[in-house]
Amino acid sequence: MQIALAPMEGVVDEILRDVLTRVGGIDWCVTEFIRVNDRLLPTASFSKLAPELAVGARTRAGTPVHVQLLGSDPQCLAENAALACALGAPVIDLNFGCPARTVNKSRGGAILLREPELLQAIVAAVRRAVPAQIPVTAKMRLGYESADVALDCARALQDGGAAQIVVHARTKLDGYRPPAHWDWIARVAEVVRVPVIANGEMWTLEDWRRCRTVSGVNDIMLGRGLLARPDLARQIAAERAGLAVPALQWPEVFLLLEDFWRQSRNRLAPRYAPGRLKQWLKMLGRSYPQALQLFSTVRPETDCIRLDALLAGARPPAAG
Repeated sequence: MQIALAPMEGVVDEILRDVLTRVGGIDWCVTEFIRVNDRLLPTASFSKLAPELAVGARTRAGTPVHVQLLGSDPQCLAENAALACALGAPVIDLNFGCPARTVNKSRGGAILLREPELLQAIVAAVRRAVPAQIPVTAKMRLGYESADVALDCARALQDGGAAQIVVHARTKLDGYRPPAHWDWIARVAEVVRVPVIANGEMWTLEDWRRCRTVSGVNDIMLGRGLLARPDLARQIAAERAGLAVPALQWPEVFLLLEDFWRQSRNRLAPRYAPGRLKQWLKMLGRSYPQALQLFSTVRPETDCIRLDALLAGARPPAAG
């Protein structure tokens, strides 16, 4: 069984990858997409979104980091994929699922699901360009307006040479609105020979159990559910192994939050760090009422020093 941390643009950066993979249960993670237009990108573009390339393409916990590219030009994507591999990428992942309007307007992400032939051409070009031992993978949604071409798209990705396919079980127009259509993941898995990974609307252990039953696949990718419950991957991995591990309580989660804040303060400009803290706190509020209360407290604050004091004042007693 594989459990992956999803690439969430503007959310899951190297700091969150570090914090979440140290909780445990995550087998691999994927960078935010690196946008490829019409040229070979400078090395700095890869270093910015995939700084783990400088340390063996792994997080501090030793979790492999796959490099994701987004674009629509097969040759240009191929050239940039080859460069990413030269820089140390262990896997090249191709994004055919991003629903963002600005991305789709420039022929990137989910809008390419309207063109299965182009999907196949992109994957095939990238597959030819990178060393044989480095897998090329893909992430897709069920379609743009509807799931009518989902199976054609999955076949195209496979035929182009994708080693595995992550399926976010919603269309672009669905956005992130529930439900996720896990039954379509089962349909995709029936028509391709490569591994299929289920993604979408898994917030709890019970959600995972239902997804596994409906989709029929064992491998999963967690996104917002893991941000809301940082030990969800660990809980799933433990249950899958027939083990029981205690769920993280708020004092333990708060330690993760403090670590995240320290790293954000050190690596991000002061005008950006507060927003990242609030972003994660709001997600944590889905599982922890204390996070929601703390979010309400820090929400109007933009000064990092005052946020330091607010966090120090909110620190709960140690667990146990």
